[in-house]
Amino acid sequence: MFGFLRKTTICNREAQYGCAPGVIRTRVGYTGGTTPNPTYHKLGDHTETIDIQYDPNVTTYEKILGMFWDNHSPTQCHKRQYMSAIFYHNPHQKQLAEESMKEMQKKYAKPIQTLILPSEVFYEAEDYHQKFMLRKHQNLVNSLGLSDKQLIGSHIAGRLNGYLGHFGTFEAFNKEVDVWGITSHQKDYVLEQMKSSDYGHC
Repeated sequence: MFGFLRKTTICNREAQYGCAPGVIRTRVGYTGGTTPNPTYHKLGDHTETIDIQYDPNVTTYEKILGMFWDNHSPTQCHKRQYMSAIFYHNPHQKQLAEESMKEMQKKYAKPIQTLILPSEVFYEAEDYHQKFMLRKHQNLVNSLGLSDKQLIGSHIAGRLNGYLGHFGTFEAFNKEVDVWGITSHQKDYVLEQMKSSDYGHC
């Protein structure tokens, strides 16, 4: 799990990871604090966080860490809600995170402010925060036939969220879209949206 500064929203960050190679599911939420059942407006001492599930046969924890470091400024100091943080799930992840931070520090004159902390209870954020880029295309969402809760855990929704969030490539999309089971109309719609925007890469 990763916590991020508010330079770009946590919803944009979820999209960025959503279409990365090997990522299976993403969800946004709150963790790291003691406040029970936090919400966006009553977050307490938690941090806005992305939970990422990935296939180790396709990608690695190191590559996920690389995306984390490359896409925000870790030397900025923010309050706990928006702080830069890595929440590890086991000692090996902790070791890899610490090693990656040590390497990244060589690139900065200022000290990195990122915290490396043990993963604790993860509270899912409100539905409207989840798959935010996909939700901008309500007709497409409706055509998927998924409830709000199903949308959070859907592999396809996560991938679409990434591509519609201006990440990924046409080549990557076309390589995987046919195994999703979506209709040709849905596919064509996403491609049209991709063509209408300047695209970045996961």
